[in-house]
Amino acid sequence: MAQQHDGGGTQKSIFKAVKYVRMSTEHQQYSTENQADKITEYAERRGIEIIRTYADEGKSGLRIEGRVGLQELIRVVESGQADFQIILVYDISRWGRFQDADESAYYEYICKRKGITVTYCAEQFENDGSPVSTIVKGVKRAMAGEYSRELSTKVFAGQCRLIELGYRQGGPAGYGLRRVLIDQTGSMKGELSRGEHKSLQTDRVILMPGPDEEVRIVNQIYDWFINDGVLEAEIAKRLNAQGVTTDLDRPWTRATVHQVLTNEKYIGNNVYNRISFKLKKHRVVNDHQMWIKKESAFEAIVPGEAFYTVQGMIRARNHRFTDEELIEKLRSLYQSRGLLSGLIINETEGMPSTSAYIHRFGSLTRAYQAVGFNPDRDYRYLEVNRFLRQMHPQIIRETEQKIREIGGLTERDNSTDLLNINREFTVSIVLSRCQVYETGTRRWKVRFDSSLQPDITVAVRLDESNQSALDYYLLPSLDFGNKGFTLADRNGIEFETYRFENLDYLYGMAERTRVRRAA
Repeated sequence: MAQQHDGGGTQKSIFKAVKYVRMSTEHQQYSTENQADKITEYAERRGIEIIRTYADEGKSGLRIEGRVGLQELIRVVESGQADFQIILVYDISRWGRFQDADESAYYEYICKRKGITVTYCAEQFENDGSPVSTIVKGVKRAMAGEYSRELSTKVFAGQCRLIELGYRQGGPAGYGLRRVLIDQTGSMKGELSRGEHKSLQTDRVILMPGPDEEVRIVNQIYDWFINDGVLEAEIAKRLNAQGVTTDLDRPWTRATVHQVLTNEKYIGNNVYNRISFKLKKHRVVNDHQMWIKKESAFEAIVPGEAFYTVQGMIRARNHRFTDEELIEKLRSLYQSRGLLSGLIINETEGMPSTSAYIHRFGSLTRAYQAVGFNPDRDYRYLEVNRFLRQMHPQIIRETEQKIREIGGLTERDNSTDLLNINREFTVSIVLSRCQVYETGTRRWKVRFDSSLQPDITVAVRLDESNQSALDYYLLPSLDFGNKGFTLADRNGIEFETYRFENLDYLYGMAERTRVRRAA
């Protein structure tokens, strides 16, 4: 029994539980409520007290990434500070539709190891560790993953069919175009603003030409490229100088101009499956033969002749260079710039990428040597590196001192500079150099010390001079793993959530609070 009687004859619960609910899409607006009701009924029948709820709304069950509710629940369990003995879940599929059934079992085992039971309230078996429940649970986990695979195949087939009928399948319209909603009879219902989506399953979305001024600018871009020989970076500078912004109200860059010059939607073609990201696995750039295309699906705003002329010009400049041509281009760049670096090579119009040189010569250093450039002569780069080597230990010392001042305990590994805070969690501090491109855009590469496996990585984003900190990103390993990434001036919410102007939040995590002993 899960209840006991107190002196007054009332029943008192001796087991405390939390409930975890998840819905995968916003269309399942009652899903979490239905789950919660079933879980509550289950708990009441067994006299279990539910003390709080962890929820992931509109989240896929394929991976733990992005599921903040489940991540927080696992974190509480692993910390040993859980004030409950049971986790109540509607069924195995709500725990997750992991493509590897062992991953689902792994998260449950974490809880079991801490003495906490995961109970599936709507399943027809008791999760009691018996051979029968173990077998049934394994089958159910595999079935949950297989359901997602089958659904993915059906959805993809349906999307391909809609593409072939000329309907748009997600994504922004792009500069010079607009998304328009039509009903099942083909009648126009109205324009969709940025962020708006259709509300009826039978409605469809197509592309239409945008304002005349935007259409004129798109054709101006093509004219500059074809007739004036102006490349993407210079076109971006011209547009920015005129005060023209992209469809996202941002300055133009080489990449955004290139997208306008290469996307077939500007000649009315509806193209799908250029990139695959099925079942939340690796992002794959598909071969041209795998694309799904409907030609003349929309009204074109760029003449086909101009579009295909641009494609031919881009292919011509991207032809396979011989070793001699690669060296000659690198020598000319060295003579004009006086130094070489990967950044300079990649941002120079008409230059092959650094990956091309590495693939052909084994390393950039060997290519440099072939044109007489000694990387040691790049004094500005060396000076920045020298300053960063001095700055890193200084930030670590300041962090240690601040934590000690507020009563926290720090232990530092002298060989790795890994900080152990209060013997509760570890912190690695990395510096992210600011790289400024010729177009004026800024980028920061964040690299993790994967071998150290810290609980939190503090990424210090530096300013343009690389002399002082711009801001800080506190990145928990549970959310980001060990894969590096690149930050821009503006980033998605998945990154901005972890951005801070200073390290006060980290200090708050380390602060110790004195608890008075009861008399």
